[in-house]
Amino acid sequence: MYNQYPPPNPNQPYGQQPPPPGGYPPYASVPPQQPQPQQPPYGHQSYPAGYYPPPQQGSYPPAPAPYAPYPSGPPLPSHQQPQPQQQPPYGQQPSYTAPHGYGYQPPRSYPPQQPPGQQYPPPQTYASAPPQRQVAPPPPVALASPSLGYIPGQIAPGDFRPDADVLRQAMKGIGTDEATLIRVLSRLDPLQMAAVRETYTRHIGRDLYKDVKSETSGYFQLGLLAIIDGPLAHDARLVREAVAGLGTTEWKLNDVLLGRSNADLNAIKATYQQKFSRSLGRDVSDDLSAQTERLFTKVVSATRHEESELVHPQHIESDVKSMMVNNITEVCAIFAQSSDTELRAINSAFRARYNVPLDKHIEREFSNHMEEALLRMLDTAIDPAMRDAVLLEECMVGAGTKDEKLTVRLVRMHWDQVHLDQVRRAYHHRYRRDLRDRVRSELSGDYQKLMLAILE
Repeated sequence: MYNQYPPPNPNQPYGQQPPPPGGYPPYASVPPQQPQPQQPPYGHQSYPAGYYPPPQQGSYPPAPAPYAPYPSGPPLPSHQQPQPQQQPPYGQQPSYTAPHGYGYQPPRSYPPQQPPGQQYPPPQTYASAPPQRQVAPPPPVALASPSLGYIPGQIAPGDFRPDADVLRQAMKGIGTDEATLIRVLSRLDPLQMAAVRETYTRHIGRDLYKDVKSETSGYFQLGLLAIIDGPLAHDARLVREAVAGLGTTEWKLNDVLLGRSNADLNAIKATYQQKFSRSLGRDVSDDLSAQTERLFTKVVSATRHEESELVHPQHIESDVKSMMVNNITEVCAIFAQSSDTELRAINSAFRARYNVPLDKHIEREFSNHMEEALLRMLDTAIDPAMRDAVLLEECMVGAGTKDEKLTVRLVRMHWDQVHLDQVRRAYHHRYRRDLRDRVRSELSGDYQKLMLAILE
């Protein structure tokens, strides 16, 4: 959770923030070594043997002061009033405790004292090793819940008829009140958006998606429709767009499918089947080939280890050796099935063993879509906020703006306001510029106003 990492002490330089109380959780039962005095470059820190760090998204300085809400207009309903983001103090993240599955020794039990005069049979002798001591089974794995907006049919409680009336009035008659569409739609969370759309159909008797589509155009329309779709339906739509027709839109597959939880992937697959009467796994597999087909087939199977599962040091060492050998089948399995915690452990152990950053090894040994996919999964595990900051800058750097990418990515990020705040901090940290200012300089018109509104 990103809100477990509030801004650091501004008097300490980046990369030298104190660790959580008690240090990072170990994945190997070896004493921690003393850290090296010199910090390696960003993203390639070397950690003491047996340690894996949490994601780094909490190390960014505070984002610039928020802008005044855009635009002015009638007061918002109470459920749409912006709420300040409350972050718990640093150090309140759940502490790590080693489950009883690995390295656990139950307490010794002794036979009862022999009563006087009672004879016990002689102790049994063994020709070989004595029987193994009974070890308590590992605790059941806690399955991750779907992200907000990824449970079909789930909507926010409350009366959303005023929102539906305002939206209908903005599109009724001649002309369209674009400012009202921006003001109402940009501030809804996933469950509120689902409630507004359902209320619009029931109360007005019309389809909000179709009305907005008929009244708007261009990338302004693209952004509004993505918001109205909500995160789950829009993800399914993006995958269909990625594989329909000639060729494959690789960035859409990467954005939607890579680094996701099993719960979210299963929800996306079910929605894809329901909306398009097609199998997402079969469509993706048929549209790819060779290395990437193997990787995405395993990704779509949604068999990642859960974050609550125990990290086994012997498995990490085995995975590190497989990464160096570059057996494609094994590499695909490692990245598709490892949890983010395991990928961080592999990243740290790989550098410690070979003195080479894992991302540099991937860049040297792989290429094209396979390289992009593996690096995306690694970046997601190490620092998801910085990953998204770099992806946004990708859309704006150089000549011209990659408007479809920028719109899709900003809308997808805005569904999680805490994460979006971390992305703004990461962007400012890396590029020394406010993200809203950067977006403002690239766009114009109602399209610009919508993108700035979802960044507030």
